[in-house]
Amino acid sequence: MSTSKNPQTSSTRLDKWLWAARFYRTRAIAKQMIDGGKVFYNGQRTKSGKAVSIGDIIKIRQGFEEKIITVVALAEKRSNATFAQTLYQESKQSIDSREKNALARQQGILLSPASDTKPDKKQRRKLREFKERI
Repeated sequence: MSTSKNPQTSSTRLDKWLWAARFYRTRAIAKQMIDGGKVFYNGQRTKSGKAVSIGDIIKIRQGFEEKIITVVALAEKRSNATFAQTLYQESKQSIDSREKNALARQQGILLSPASDTKPDKKQRRKLREFKERI
């Protein structure tokens, strides 16, 4: 299922694969996200030139969402979205977590305080600590 020109290669660059799988609009943005610590390869921070192979686990943080995906196929060229979705498989745990967080954001539970009054100094400190942990 690999679409690389050389059929003997069993890996491709991480930034190229993320771009081909349509997680990021350009390779430059993919490289920035990898270098900025938003992408973890097999549980560790990595460089954009890291070779990706089938079966590897990649954790991607995009805004509020965090996706844990497994590489199913390799591609070095960007294609249509339906093909890009065949390159990876998102874990069930990741899908459930994203749906739960989306519902919480929709209801305003995640970032809003519980009371209608202004928080006191102690409550502001706790809110600041909580937001910094996220």
